[in-house]
Amino acid sequence: MNWAFVGASTIAGQYLVGAVRAQAGSNVVWIVSGSANRAASFAKDHNIAQSGTDLAAALSDPAIDAVYISSTNEKHHAQALAAIAAGKHVLCEKPLATRVADATDMVQAAEKAGLVFATNHHLRSAGSLRAIRDLLDSGKVGRVLSLRVLHAVELPVHLRGWRLDNPSAGGGVIADLTVHNADCVRFLLGEDPISVVAHMDTTGLGQGVEDSAMSVWAMPSGAMVFSHESFTHPFAASGIEVHGTKGSILARGVLSQEPGGEIDLITDHGITCVEYDRAGLYETVVRDFAAAVAGSGTAAASGRDGVKSLQIAEAVRAAALSGQRQTVNYGEAA
Repeated sequence: MNWAFVGASTIAGQYLVGAVRAQAGSNVVWIVSGSANRAASFAKDHNIAQSGTDLAAALSDPAIDAVYISSTNEKHHAQALAAIAAGKHVLCEKPLATRVADATDMVQAAEKAGLVFATNHHLRSAGSLRAIRDLLDSGKVGRVLSLRVLHAVELPVHLRGWRLDNPSAGGGVIADLTVHNADCVRFLLGEDPISVVAHMDTTGLGQGVEDSAMSVWAMPSGAMVFSHESFTHPFAASGIEVHGTKGSILARGVLSQEPGGEIDLITDHGITCVEYDRAGLYETVVRDFAAAVAGSGTAAASGRDGVKSLQIAEAVRAAALSGQRQTVNYGEAA
């Protein structure tokens, strides 16, 4: 499978080029960026044959099978539609768009064209989260009573910029991290939040956007979910806690781009350290995407998964702005 990358992003360079090339016979052969110099530099650094600012030129290349989009969020909609119109399969970064209507439009266009459209919710491809879900599915903690997602960390310096000062580009911690937490919760519990209450604030880094948020979600099963996101916590660690009628799961350091962290299962038998697959997250994302294109599997996170995570994040923002509980409206993605 030959790929065109749209957006010379940090994540593309650090993780996705290698993830693509880890698949037999796959390569990145185009890089498109809003800056010709940035595209040329990215191409040189990663040994990519073609580079430039003209998306149409890349999409017209018959050698291209798939497109990975990691530009700023407000550009995803138009770029994805162009790729779909050109007959290319698409893996798009989260959030899919800055508006739910645009995200839904992208998904529906791909479905109509018979193309694979997936969301790069990489955390559900972590061996750690898959191990936690297996524990829940096997009944190791009994009925789930509550789940806490702890994603309050310090935004790395190299990722600062539009995330901290550009709301029109999809900046802010809710667009960046709440969508991640939403997908993690949906993946682990297999259900969608009914309603949310929330608070957001600016606590040191955000300029015109929130850099911290907390929310509580009501789930159909009766479980309660607490979600905490921040860009401003330099000494905190990410984690997931699941508490049930027969036990608890405490996972530390698992919400990361790297396959790390530790998981403890606590029951009346004591504490058990849970082993799990530590394969690279993005290699798993690309492998599953390729299987979906080949018709031998499904993408780890579908486009509709991406729409739902954005719908939940929008409900969290609305709850924080209004100070009132918000029902999550899933509309056509339900």
